[in-house]
Amino acid sequence: MKRILVVDDSVLIREVARVALESAGHEVVAAESGERALAEAASERPDAILLDVVMPDMDGPATLAALRDQAHTADVPVVLVTGREEIGRDDDAHGLDVAGVIAKPFDASTLPGEVAGILGWDR
Repeated sequence: MKRILVVDDSVLIREVARVALESAGHEVVAAESGERALAEAASERPDAILLDVVMPDMDGPATLAALRDQAHTADVPVVLVTGREEIGRDDDAHGLDVAGVIAKPFDASTLPGEVAGILGWDR
């Protein structure tokens, strides 16, 4: 079982991801903002982070930079979850130091497999 931090300002996205990932046997911690994500990552020590790109106040790239600056989260794999097509292209995602990108809207039934595939986890 892996612990996954889901960061999204949409309560619906967080809940759908939580249900999908928990049904695959993962433990899910959720955060509604970048600032909250930093606190949860520090206390919960996730194995991976699913991170929304567009959020008010502290957006995904700013949150990612802050995660990379902290010793305890610097190496935690991050998967961007976004509806922004330009970030969904592999060539743009590579410059962001992320493991991969999942496009919104995502299919809840395939989300656990997509995450496992990106991160190289057994399905």
